[in-house]
Amino acid sequence: MNEAVASVKKPQKFVVARAEEIPPGSRLIVDVGGREVGIFNIKGSYYGMLNRCPHVGGPLCQGQLVNSVTATVPGHITLDDSQDLLTCPWHNWEFDIKTGQSYWDPKHMRARPFAVNVEAGTDVADQVDGGSVGRIKGPYQAETIEVSVESDYVVLSMRPQRPGTAVKPGACAPPPTETTEMKVEVRP
Repeated sequence: MNEAVASVKKPQKFVVARAEEIPPGSRLIVDVGGREVGIFNIKGSYYGMLNRCPHVGGPLCQGQLVNSVTATVPGHITLDDSQDLLTCPWHNWEFDIKTGQSYWDPKHMRARPFAVNVEAGTDVADQVDGGSVGRIKGPYQAETIEVSVESDYVVLSMRPQRPGTAVKPGACAPPPTETTEMKVEVRP
């Protein structure tokens, strides 16, 4: 395998927003390298999901977030607020936001979750300054003005999410070993 192919397969991280731009209970849908990903803040924990329902391709991340509801007998309903489900707006198929597991066809359908981290702004700036973002210096240099970083950023990793994991603000991950430059488009 040549180096170019090997570098594409490594996990890639992308800064998608400041943490305060995605308050608890909200979501942000971003385009990262031609793939739409929804970033969700659920009770202070961040989750990412590919914005494509595996059922028939609907815009999954535009669906409602609901909790699991069970009933052992008619009239005795239990709400499980520890399990957050994302429902597809087209056919109401439900997927666990943490794992992507389907609850309509659990043996065959799974949505694609992504790892989402909150990293300190200073760490992100250090990665840019240290050259670990995969950029090559050009022949020109613009005038610079010193800027301090005072807030945390939400960072999307394009590697698969490990089941049941989320990162809370303040639990900043260590800097990535390799970052690849790619267009990130944020849409409301």
